[in-house]
Amino acid sequence: MRRTTSRLLRGIALVSALALGVTACGGSDDASDQKVVSAGDVQAALDKGGDITVWAWEPTLRTVAADFQKKYPKVKVNLVGERSGDKHYTALSNAISAGKGVPDVAQVEYFALGQYSLTKGLTDLAPFGADKLATKYTAGPWNAVSDGDKVYGLPMDSGPMALFFNKAVFDKYKISVPTTWDEYVDAARKLHKADPKVYIANDTGEGGFITSMLWQAGSRPYKLDGTKVGINFDDAGAKKFEAVWQKLLDEKLLAPITSWTDDWYKGLGDGTIATLTTGAWMPANFVSGVPNAQGHWRAAAMPAWAKGDKASAENGGSSLAVPALSKNKELAYAFAKYANAGDGVAIRVAQGAFPATKSELESASFQNKKFDYFGGQEANKIFAESAANVTSDWTYLPFQPYANSIFNDTVGKAYVSGTTLADGLKAWQEASVKYGEEQGFTIEK
Repeated sequence: MRRTTSRLLRGIALVSALALGVTACGGSDDASDQKVVSAGDVQAALDKGGDITVWAWEPTLRTVAADFQKKYPKVKVNLVGERSGDKHYTALSNAISAGKGVPDVAQVEYFALGQYSLTKGLTDLAPFGADKLATKYTAGPWNAVSDGDKVYGLPMDSGPMALFFNKAVFDKYKISVPTTWDEYVDAARKLHKADPKVYIANDTGEGGFITSMLWQAGSRPYKLDGTKVGINFDDAGAKKFEAVWQKLLDEKLLAPITSWTDDWYKGLGDGTIATLTTGAWMPANFVSGVPNAQGHWRAAAMPAWAKGDKASAENGGSSLAVPALSKNKELAYAFAKYANAGDGVAIRVAQGAFPATKSELESASFQNKKFDYFGGQEANKIFAESAANVTSDWTYLPFQPYANSIFNDTVGKAYVSGTTLADGLKAWQEASVKYGEEQGFTIEK
């Protein structure tokens, strides 16, 4: 997923419309219901032709769709791209529930895949040969789309995390780039003491960021085994994160500015927000949203929780999935594969998408690209290393959109009151457990 100024939502959804419930069923992807679909079957479908509808907001897919149609002139791709975030998932869930109007291909962010796969709303693509594509992708995205021997989507992009920092500000105040989170807290103190208007970062609380930070810290709050779900924010990794981030909150070292707002862009541009820890899809947003700071910013590895630790995490990223009610699954799979594992990958990367495929990440042309915005820095080398160091055993809840939607009512209170992060995470856990039980999940505490 590449953020743009026109797409400010990360898909934190309105759950009343999104949650399908464990008993809902929009189709079936059971192995007994699916036959093996050979490459010959897919090619025959391409030769015969037909129409497919693709719901996806990612702008590079427009070029991919046009190129796909040139290669396969009997196929018509109807790309519906005006919806994103909550509107996209609301429409998709409603169509699946109604059993009509379902697209043949849908863009689904990694954190939202579980709610559709568990309720049999998506086609298992393994019988089409998707399971043979595992080695093409980095561990984080592949883990997000697969469940045992089932594959519920093909990774489109990824968001290995990095630390973006304002070098001009760091140089002015003689601050070293932090390599650990403890050093990050020290840098935050020095910056704010030198100039009370300058903050190491902004943060008003956001579920996607917190889960990424927990991921890197080694916390594994969610466990999933079919309809059995474990939710526990009391592990060692969570405690590491809480200890560090609580200091930043207690000492008021984080700017109380919400990301993707005008004030946020202003802070990134005038140096009052000095760092940003986020996914590698961010550079294009600096170019479009903070043009006045060109040359000031650089990228660095995400700070570690212990000196020398290389572990990273993902923040953002999407797949292309084939809904179980797709009327032309062979063509749908052919398009998804072309876009995410075929010639479409190079097309998308050339337009600024951040790849999930190893060959692109490891290529000299990708790694040696110089970013004018970052003073000529070859930032992709940092991003590619981060992608290689993402730990692959992270799991999202099958109702993660709902969990994210109640973040502000639970953990978010730690940002605006005397509630601690530990208490906020406990409240988030309890509210998520309650919802999961209401939806028919077996919660293992």
